[in-house]
Amino acid sequence: MVVNREGPILVEGPVEVVGDDGTTTRSDRFVVAICTCRRSRAYPWCDTSHRRRKPAESRPDDGGRQPEKREEEPRP
Repeated sequence: MVVNREGPILVEGPVEVVGDDGTTTRSDRFVVAICTCRRSRAYPWCDTSHRRRKPAESRPDDGGRQPEKREEEPRP
């Protein structure tokens, strides 16, 4: 299994996924991309919908701080 920070979980197949409602979905593919953002129209399989997400203004790895804005000095 490979976990991508901002993408799907890649699992060697075949794979069975049991949903919240108890339904089972199966894939016989060699490698399966499982959606973690819940935006996929093919959920639980990833359809790359996470790529359309706008980048965050601040990220948890920088302590939630916003980047400082610097004013440019006028050029002579």
